[in-house]
Amino acid sequence: MANGDLLRTSEHKSAFDDSLESAAACAMSYLAELDQSPVGARTDAGVLRARIAKPLSRGGLPAKQVISELVADVDGGLHAVASGRFFAWVMGGSLPAALAADWLTSAWDQNAHTYGTGPAAAITEEVVGGWLKEILGIPSQSSFALVTGCQMAHFTCLAAARQALLAQRAWDLEINGLSGAPPIRVLTSEQAHGSIDRAVSLLGMGTSNLIKLPPDSSGRLNATALESALAAQPNAPTVVVLQAGDLNIGAFDQFEILIPIAKRYGAWVHIDGAFGLWAAASPTYRHLLAGVDVADSWATDGHKWLNVPYDCGYAFIADPTAHANAMSHRASYISYSSDVRDQCDWNPEWSRRARGFASYAAIRQLGTDGLAQMIERCCTHARSLVTEIGSLAGAELLWKPQINQGLVRFLDFRVGSSQQDHDRRTDQMIAKINSTGEAFFSGTTWRGLRAMRVSVCNWQTSDDDVKRTVRSIAKLLRD
Repeated sequence: MANGDLLRTSEHKSAFDDSLESAAACAMSYLAELDQSPVGARTDAGVLRARIAKPLSRGGLPAKQVISELVADVDGGLHAVASGRFFAWVMGGSLPAALAADWLTSAWDQNAHTYGTGPAAAITEEVVGGWLKEILGIPSQSSFALVTGCQMAHFTCLAAARQALLAQRAWDLEINGLSGAPPIRVLTSEQAHGSIDRAVSLLGMGTSNLIKLPPDSSGRLNATALESALAAQPNAPTVVVLQAGDLNIGAFDQFEILIPIAKRYGAWVHIDGAFGLWAAASPTYRHLLAGVDVADSWATDGHKWLNVPYDCGYAFIADPTAHANAMSHRASYISYSSDVRDQCDWNPEWSRRARGFASYAAIRQLGTDGLAQMIERCCTHARSLVTEIGSLAGAELLWKPQINQGLVRFLDFRVGSSQQDHDRRTDQMIAKINSTGEAFFSGTTWRGLRAMRVSVCNWQTSDDDVKRTVRSIAKLLRD
């Protein structure tokens, strides 16, 4: 190697060392201070914008300076999602092995498009898919995709459903498009997550064809309502979307009853299991998923209960042919493999992050027993939080968690207080709790009532976190 090459190599290493060492030190400090730091962001948009929106300059800056200034500028504008007292929006933290693997993913900088563009990334993803099917009780012959999140998992699964249902009716979607195609209706619960609406819209199936049916008193899709809706157009191409854990109370549809009904009408059954599908990993909770294995597709998130960094979701499809026909595309300048799985055949993305490394690391760190214990621990903490907060004077328990999701409400004790007053009091209390920095919750509207949604999804949440949170809320209610 020439002296000039040696010098350039040394310079590159020095540049990387400075910036990465600075970033690592800042990251370690941030994580070490989680227990003492406010859980919610505390700096408003105006301050953040004033710091971050620097003039666009023509000249560059040293990498270390860029990192140190970025860290300073975002201070106070980050939610401590990694904290054990972050209870909003079903967000997990990042396991140590998963976080470290994610750092390496950026350093390795692989394009996980095919085996040819990243051999180790492809094989790792192949292994992860097999492990996940075993953990989640998905039929082994099913295909899979690692995508950005459950939104794109729904998109991938429903794209396969669209392709298969139209092919059954001799409609070539790839050649003819959707114009003039038989309309596909999508039947689901009124409690369905908005990501289903978005997937239906993005796929051109039309939200006017999205029919939302009433749940029963337990939040499960009503079997009679489903049968009636299917019978109204018995020959229409149909997708039935069922829930494994709805966003407010964690309700699980009755798969053993509903899937056979849907199948009698030739419907494609898709499971929204963004977090609830992970119940399959727990001997205590997997009964909630009885019968789910005969669905046609399943979607879940890794950055929820597997506790890997964003972005990571998983799609599974029982019919690999429908999956590949909906996603696969070949180009002459790309090398493809005949004996190795090429990820591009199963994903909507082309250039894509090698997110299999973080999933691989998380599963290896936990093992199946550790994963089950974490899920069960989260469910125990959720029940404790909801029941203990709900028993405080000025609070009301609305829904005791079946798994890790529950609801509480705060009451306005003034004489003649209306439901609107209780709604207002609930939102005020959520804001007050979050402003203390002791914990962070989100609000929701459930059956017409405002409520504080309690979600426990973090591997770090402890008994002490629960006690600390309850003490803080009790103090606020007394003040």
